[in-house]
Amino acid sequence: MFWAALLLFSGNAVAERHDSDLMSFVTLPEVRALKWEVEYYDRERLAPGYWFVAPYGQISPEHPTMKYQQYQVGPYIYDDSGVLIWAGAALYDNQNVFDFKPVHNMDDDPYLSFIVGWEYDESKKGHGAIVNNHYEVEKEVQALSNFHDFNMHEFNIMDGGKTALACTYRSQPINLADFGRPTEESWVTIGGFVEVDVETSEVLVQWDSLENIPLHESNMFHASDAPAGLPGWDYVHINAVDKNEAGDYLISMRFTNTIYLISGQNGNVVWRLGGIESDFEQDFTFSKQHDVKFVSSNGTHHVISFLNNASDERGEDEKISSVLFVELDTGVVPMTAKVIKRINRPDSGLTRLRGSARALPNGNIFIGWSERGYSSEHASNGDLLMTAQFSSDRFSTYRAYKGEFTGRPAAPPDLVASVYGTHNEDMTTIIHVSWNGATDVVQWKFYAKAYDRGDSVLIGNTNKTDFETMFIADGYMDFVSAEAIDAEGNVMHTSEIMRTDTPPDWKAAGWAGSGSGPSPDDPSIIVAANDNADLMSSADSTNGEAALINDSTSTGSGNRSGAKYADAKEVAKAVYKAYDVIRGIGGLLVFILVTGALGGAGYALWWHIRVRRASRYQHVPSEEGLPVEEIRLTSNQQRS
Repeated sequence: MFWAALLLFSGNAVAERHDSDLMSFVTLPEVRALKWEVEYYDRERLAPGYWFVAPYGQISPEHPTMKYQQYQVGPYIYDDSGVLIWAGAALYDNQNVFDFKPVHNMDDDPYLSFIVGWEYDESKKGHGAIVNNHYEVEKEVQALSNFHDFNMHEFNIMDGGKTALACTYRSQPINLADFGRPTEESWVTIGGFVEVDVETSEVLVQWDSLENIPLHESNMFHASDAPAGLPGWDYVHINAVDKNEAGDYLISMRFTNTIYLISGQNGNVVWRLGGIESDFEQDFTFSKQHDVKFVSSNGTHHVISFLNNASDERGEDEKISSVLFVELDTGVVPMTAKVIKRINRPDSGLTRLRGSARALPNGNIFIGWSERGYSSEHASNGDLLMTAQFSSDRFSTYRAYKGEFTGRPAAPPDLVASVYGTHNEDMTTIIHVSWNGATDVVQWKFYAKAYDRGDSVLIGNTNKTDFETMFIADGYMDFVSAEAIDAEGNVMHTSEIMRTDTPPDWKAAGWAGSGSGPSPDDPSIIVAANDNADLMSSADSTNGEAALINDSTSTGSGNRSGAKYADAKEVAKAVYKAYDVIRGIGGLLVFILVTGALGGAGYALWWHIRVRRASRYQHVPSEEGLPVEEIRLTSNQQRS
């Protein structure tokens, strides 16, 4: 057992030297999820829920393959300890995704939504995706034909799930009369938004900046700038859109430092907040903002939230980025805007690109500061409760969200089992299991069978504390499976029955036993032998005797009688060989072969242990207060 553990730990050490910022798993070797660094300040006050992030290394695909980095970018769910819950990279072939979040306003069931980036060869223009809690794609909203792609900034599903909002970018040459140059033209990137039908991708509302926001409002381009070719001046740079119950749209234009309310009736600008033409009396400033959203909207009073980046790649307007909650009163003259809550970036830094902010149901605020996945959670009064960031400096996430979600993967759990040892008496089976996307597994139960048509025998259980769980079983266990157990003790799903991996060359792996290598053990015999040793050890302790077994034939478990265990192994080996012969010849010689292989005494022992197993393993106690569950010793096929 020591040899097996040393092999596992040394393998992990080798991997860590090369990519210590990434997780790796035996059950899902293709997944290379990002690790987190988490610091808690008041964990008891954190809101319930998971983190939803979409790491990416760069917006465009990597050179030289022009594909995205495999199994590291894409949608990922973590718990608030940084433990992986779901790696969704394979869902869309390892492409970049953006605006990944839980959705609770469609119906009674939870969903996920995100934007899939365009294909590396531009054969597809990207789309908005809606995924159910089985991680099955239910709907895809396609990009409009006259736009370059489905823009990465926003996929905002409206209440009821019938429509969704998205940002748009398109290029067009325009006259520079607004800059006092009526005889000149320049290509300009026009920003706008659409509201689309989720079922059909039909455009229901389309709006753009061309007729509503003049060039001179831009802080990026000026009257003296030379005309540009394609794609043109990105003069407004829309990065967020939301809608209130009155049907009006709230949009953020980063390159005008302005938040606009757009009439849902005629598309006119109702008012501007910020920028050079603000309609409000305000005693605060903001710039380069992101993720503008309604918190509430009631006629003439609105509360909005947004991330005040206060900086971009060219420089900074303030010394620190912040999240602002602003109350607007549009029923007075002049209209007023005041900050009712400000949360500064915890490290006093600047978020020059991207970012998001959301009020959570319990009043907490979760903020994604973007670079390296830097995120923070705050109480309603602004108290800092937690900060987290990727261990890697190679990745960021455009936005980061927190929310409640129940994941029920359609696929069964993944299981891998391997056997190690040098002699029949020291065999150990290492089992790894995971269930990608399951949110509320609390325990795993492990089963093995003596042969393919045998009964599944419970060989142990362990609590789930990480994405992947490892279980170490005595002996050579084969035909292995695992059950996922919830907090009420219910079986959520069962893995497929898997054969245990063996070394391709036992001798090269250090095997010093028989030339043919070991035979699988009968799990019922091994479990019974271990239980008998446990009972003896307990009795010795009760009598005040030392329970140390100093026997040259004892195994590494530390609680088995060496002689009894070796006898059990011999019986198991004989049973397995007998069954092999039986399968080859047929059932006619069952009695003769079994009694011949075991002898009268051996067969009696084998039969006695099977009777004990049937009586002893009907009830299995749990480890953390889970209800006791009755276990029927039948095959997996019968149980499922």
